[in-house]
Amino acid sequence: MENIRENAVWYEHIKTCKQSGARLGIVHTPHGSFETPVFMPVGTQATVKTMSPEEVKSMGANIILSNTYHLWLRPGEKIIEKAGGLHKFMNYDGSILTDSGGFQVFSLSDFRRIEEEGVHFKNHLSGEKLFLSPEKAVQIQTSLGSDIMMAFDECPDFGHDYKYIRQSVERTSRWAERCLKEHQNTKKQALFGIVQGAGYKDLREQSAKDLVSLNFPGYAIGGLSVGEPKDIMYRVLEETTPLLPTNKPRYLMGVGSPDALFEGVLRGIDMFDCVLPTRIARNGTCMTSKGRIVIKNAKYAEDFSPLDPECDCYCCKNYTKAYLRHLFKADEIFGARLATTHNIHFLLNMMKNIRQAIMEDRLLDYKEEFFEKYGLNVKNPKNF
Repeated sequence: MENIRENAVWYEHIKTCKQSGARLGIVHTPHGSFETPVFMPVGTQATVKTMSPEEVKSMGANIILSNTYHLWLRPGEKIIEKAGGLHKFMNYDGSILTDSGGFQVFSLSDFRRIEEEGVHFKNHLSGEKLFLSPEKAVQIQTSLGSDIMMAFDECPDFGHDYKYIRQSVERTSRWAERCLKEHQNTKKQALFGIVQGAGYKDLREQSAKDLVSLNFPGYAIGGLSVGEPKDIMYRVLEETTPLLPTNKPRYLMGVGSPDALFEGVLRGIDMFDCVLPTRIARNGTCMTSKGRIVIKNAKYAEDFSPLDPECDCYCCKNYTKAYLRHLFKADEIFGARLATTHNIHFLLNMMKNIRQAIMEDRLLDYKEEFFEKYGLNVKNPKNF
């Protein structure tokens, strides 16, 4: 039997909720441990936008995500390696996950050509022609020194036909094997595989079978939250998650709305990430216990109450809706900073409550309470 504790990253199961079947656990990494289910704030370019690493850590974020593609383009992985790795470069002492760069290659570049060796594409900043292969993606992430690296995969549009998705899944499996062969630093960094297959059940099954046979220390489900209806995403999770090992972390990529976090947890997911809370914060949209609000709206001009009376984040303890609205209307950076602080805290606290509810065997009750206050329909939730 495999001894998962010999891996750089390993999963410890703590509790299964009797009411919902959701699971509580701990993921151990070279830079500390974090409880799951967990939401990972996204620090795309070695920073969670507007926030310091110390602030992010102080809110309970013991793992964040950074982006291989963007850090490869600037400042370059060799500079980060010379700095002592990403942890030292950005002064963050918690766990760091880096994605493979595959999603950005396929989503940001107008020009790209996929070959068996890898992908030719244009730098979205300069127009320079670049090439990224499975081996190169692992080499970059090795230089970055993240705790969890992701295998290089193809993330096709959800609307491709069956034939194309089948070819893509087969290619992703071959690339995953090449990533494993390139990955040498197994004691200090873990490499997770990514299950693809769009909305096709048999292709998801094939992808999961291929990757599980390669014995990765953790698995992600990719190619979701890319514009498909929520009910399809949930169906794919219900069909795919049971195919993954129960003794290893399961990661749903790119999901961060409250309803999807709850639904993912209920379907066996341990890890989530998304730019949603920081992106909407910069536009003045805030998640609160009673639903989302757009703070720039005129009705908040003379509202001297906290953004969310039930929240104890720095923003809610010290500032009012009127002041926050003023900052956004005056185009002051501090407004985006406060809104980001609040949104990140909101999701981290929600996940903390989810973990507590699992421990107390009442996750379905907590979901119903949360959805009712937030303005979500339990049976047909909206995006937020």
